[in-house]
Amino acid sequence: MRFFSDNTATVHPAVMRAIAEADHVDSGYDGDSWSRRLDAAFSALFGTDCAALWVATGTAANSLALAALCPPHGGTICHRDAHVQNDECGAPEFFTHGAKLLLAEGAGAKVTPESVRATADAIADDVHRVQPHALTITNATEYGLVYSPAEVAALGALARARGWGFHMDGARFANAIVHAGCTPAEMTVAAGVDALSFGFVKNGGMSAEVLVFFRPDLADATRYRRKRAGHLLSKGRYLAAQALAMLENDIWLDNARAANAAATRLAEAAAGRLIHPVEANELFLRATAAEAAALRAQGFGFYDWADGEIRLVTSWNQPAAEVEALASALTSL
Repeated sequence: MRFFSDNTATVHPAVMRAIAEADHVDSGYDGDSWSRRLDAAFSALFGTDCAALWVATGTAANSLALAALCPPHGGTICHRDAHVQNDECGAPEFFTHGAKLLLAEGAGAKVTPESVRATADAIADDVHRVQPHALTITNATEYGLVYSPAEVAALGALARARGWGFHMDGARFANAIVHAGCTPAEMTVAAGVDALSFGFVKNGGMSAEVLVFFRPDLADATRYRRKRAGHLLSKGRYLAAQALAMLENDIWLDNARAANAAATRLAEAAAGRLIHPVEANELFLRATAAEAAALRAQGFGFYDWADGEIRLVTSWNQPAAEVEALASALTSL
C-alpha cells in the first residue's frame, strides 16, 4: 500500500485513450492538431489570452519559466525549501545560464510579502551584488499548504511594484484550486502571475506538463529555449493530447478532489501528529522510528522525512480500502 508519492500513481484511463487516439500520422514537434489547440484550451480555462507549451517534466517547466523571467546576471527569490532550490539538481541555474536563487523564509514553505522584502532589501543596489528579477512560489507548497488567491495577489503586487517577473510552480496546482475553491484565473493571472507550471503528471497524467504564459510574448524565446534544452519532442502530439484530455470534463479537478479527500481522511485519523495543516494531498506526521516500523510491518509504504517525521502522499486513485486501513493503523499507534 503505497503512500510514497503521487508521482508513482497510475495514469487516468482518459489519458490512455487520448494517447491512443493521437497515434496516427500528423505533423511533427508542435505543429500537430493537438498542440495547436493548447493555446485556445488554456485561454478558455483562464479567461485570457495564454500561450501554452508542453514539456515532459515539471523541472523543465519551472526552469524554462525562470529563464524567461530572469536574466543570467539576476536572481529569483524563492522559499529556502522550494522544489527549485532543493530538488532540481541545479536545473534552474542551468537553464537561466547562472541566475542565482535567493532564499526567503516562511512557515510551511510559504513566503510572505514581508519575508520576500527582507530577502530583497538585504541586497545592496550595487553592481557587485546579484539583483532580484523574479519571484517564484509553489502552490500547493512543498509541505502541502495552499496560497489563497489573496496571498498570491499580495505577492503579485509586490512583484509588479519591484519590476519582477512572477512564476508559480503548480506541480499540485489542481489540489490547490480544489482546496481554495477558486477559479484558475483567480489563483494566477488575476493575482499577477506571469507564468505557471501546470502539473498533470502527479494528477493522472503520464508524461505531460504545460508551461502557461499569461504574457504570451514570453513564449517566443521560450520555444527556442525548449528546443535547445532537448524538450521539443518530435511526437509532441502525445503530450498535448494528455493535457487536453485532463481538461475535458474537468478530470484534473475531479482527480485532485479525490486525492485531497483521501488526505483529509488520514488527517482526521492522525490529528495529534500533524506537523502542518493538511490542505492538499500531503501529510507530514510525527512518528518515532518504532512507530514508522510498525506501519511498514502492516504493509504501508512512505518516506521518512526529518528526524521523527514521516511523509504520506495520497494519489488521485488511492484505493479507499488502503486509506481506511492506514487511518485505522494511525489511530491505533
